[in-house]
Amino acid sequence: MNTFVFERFALDPARRRLTSAGEPVMVSERQLDVLLRLVAQPGQIVAKDDLIAAAWRDVAVADNSLEQAISSLRRILGSPASGGTFIETVPRRGYRFSATVERNAARETDERLEALLAPHRAFVEGRAALETLEAGQIARALQVFESAVAAVPDYASAHVGLANACLMRFETTRADPEPDGAALARAVHHARDACRLDPASAEAWATLGFSLAQAGRRLDAIAAASRAAALEPDNWRHHFRLAYVSWGEARLHAAHRTLVLLPGFPLAHWLAATVYVAREALDEAERELAAGLASDFTRTKFGAVALHWLHGLIHLARSNEEEALAEFEQELAGEGGGHLYARECCANTWYAIGALRLRQGRGDEAALAFARALDRVAHHPLALAALNRDPIGAVDPQTVALATAVRLAVGGSHPAAVRTIGDALAVADEGIALGVLPIEPLLHVSARPELWAEPLVRLRSRAA
Repeated sequence: MNTFVFERFALDPARRRLTSAGEPVMVSERQLDVLLRLVAQPGQIVAKDDLIAAAWRDVAVADNSLEQAISSLRRILGSPASGGTFIETVPRRGYRFSATVERNAARETDERLEALLAPHRAFVEGRAALETLEAGQIARALQVFESAVAAVPDYASAHVGLANACLMRFETTRADPEPDGAALARAVHHARDACRLDPASAEAWATLGFSLAQAGRRLDAIAAASRAAALEPDNWRHHFRLAYVSWGEARLHAAHRTLVLLPGFPLAHWLAATVYVAREALDEAERELAAGLASDFTRTKFGAVALHWLHGLIHLARSNEEEALAEFEQELAGEGGGHLYARECCANTWYAIGALRLRQGRGDEAALAFARALDRVAHHPLALAALNRDPIGAVDPQTVALATAVRLAVGGSHPAAVRTIGDALAVADEGIALGVLPIEPLLHVSARPELWAEPLVRLRSRAA
């Protein structure tokens, strides 16, 4: 690729580097794009719209942004030997680069070609490690992307990869008493950097949306994920993340769009099923789960984690105890597969088994199942509540309310449990914690429909 040389300056498009007498000159990415567009046509007028398109691509900006970039470039470049300015303004038409520009063709060395490929290879390698959703691969991906960012700090995709690796690191600890908040903060930081470096990158916006959701900023998360889906409407990953951060009809729409683009994807079926559960449309939820469990994806890296658990809860809500236990056993069978969420899902499953045994009057077996849930997640709020103990660790308000209600219900105070959930629904943000209410095994709302009528109506309204 040609290097553009004018007076003491050299502009290398491949390395995206401007030097003066061999020394690097600091310029922003947008300033560099504007300068590249001008020096490629020295002496010719370049329209403002063409310069904006070159530097801002599909991002809508005012003329003032271009004027600021031109003004900064003039300060950086100074004056040519002949006087005047390197960049001339042509009123009502655009700008013109006035200096003589030489094009020097350079043949890259093998070492340079390897350096150019390295960050892209790192991105592919790191992404493949992350998409296994195996906890053991996350540390490897983290190292790969940290090296890529250090080598090429302006490569937006490297920041996207590092943000995702940090997110996965956080996800492996989110069920712990002290989740890795530093990893989550790094994820948000690098996702934002990726969006700044390349505002047209749908992957950057999708990653920002997911990280903001985990940080509890749901509205901002939905906005970022929606932008990703708008930028790349045919990418299933963006719609899946939009489904994850959304709720109600918005979640259903994004989950079903995901399934159009990637038929049979189990976790998209799971997300859709959670909305139907909150609406008490259990037949629809069961159909979604059955479709996800029948998919060939259940034997791949995109496994069916959590689907058997949720299906088992639906069976239990209908008092189909044998079918429920069979589903729970299938969920537990996947614990050794190394899936990122297997530990958390198996803890939830042991809690559900404990609830089943408690219903059957088999208290010792119930206590053992709750203990097994705590072996996997030491502060599992619902298992602690079932054992008449307070929740510990970083627990969101909805989960605290659910655990409190479970503790009251186990103690026989069902009206107090109903009031606790009603108060939580009056102030709660949208989300899955209270969405499981219709099939929560120890609250067993189907056994007392009149008592639970008002909270269930409110929940259905929120999931509409």
